Amino acid sequence: MHEMKGFRVVITGKGGVGKTTLTSCLARLLGRRGIRVLAADEDPQMNLPHALGLPPEQALAIVPLSRNPDYIAEKTGARPGKSFGALFRLNPDVSDVVGRFGVRIDDRLSLLVMGTVVQAAAGCLCSENVLLDSVLNYLALRDEEAILLDTQAGVEHFGRALAKGFSQCLVVSDLSFNALAVACHAADLARQLGIGRIHLVVNRYREDAGDKLQRFREATGQDTQRLFDVIHTLPGEARFEDLEPDVTRILDQESAYVSGLNRLVEDLLAFEGRRRERSAAALEEEGKE
Repeated sequence: MHEMKGFRVVITGKGGVGKTTLTSCLARLLGRRGIRVLAADEDPQMNLPHALGLPPEQALAIVPLSRNPDYIAEKTGARPGKSFGALFRLNPDVSDVVGRFGVRIDDRLSLLVMGTVVQAAAGCLCSENVLLDSVLNYLALRDEEAILLDTQAGVEHFGRALAKGFSQCLVVSDLSFNALAVACHAADLARQLGIGRIHLVVNRYREDAGDKLQRFREATGQDTQRLFDVIHTLPGEARFEDLEPDVTRILDQESAYVSGLNRLVEDLLAFEGRRRERSAAALEEEGKE
């Protein structure tokens, strides 16, 4: 049994670059190392239940928190769409959210489908956003499992500072110019939030396309060495088309992709180990004073 507990990782990037596939595979790999995992799905597409292998009928029956008017009204005091202009609680107690709405995938892996608020004023002070913000703040305080947050496309969630309390950020990209531009923007915002380690995960990487990163740097002037603490590359994996929706079955087969995933997991755990050592040393110093 691995002794590592309680760390939080946010996964972000442009739509279509493989965030959900990466989140689901990392969740399974951490579980295989004896770590309890809570995978939280903030993406409005809600593909994470399928990617984790949940039976289709069970996955389709999940109602995300953002579309649960009874729970929103219970916690905030305002029912979505029917309490416009009403006063509501800004910091509701949502400590029961995992117990009530978490879905057990296996003995070490649970899933929480949050959803998101899809509207023009995404940063509005509405009951749905207040509820989701409170859930994220609560998840940031849980210390008994690794929490992986699969976010919606883009960087809007960073604008609402929903990733506060997360210790690491995986920014997923492919080698396209637009995806790399979104990745750099996300990394810059994550750095401003004080997230301790920011990874660039380049998906569908090809050795013959390695110079694309350099051309992107030259064209944009982006200092990727400043924005990202480490760059990981994952090769394309054609077998995903045959394995979906349960893409985690790829982990039962040897491949360069799986090897890259395991190296990424080792990096995540090594950083958390160092972070814990620093925290323990700081507490020890405080005790001496």
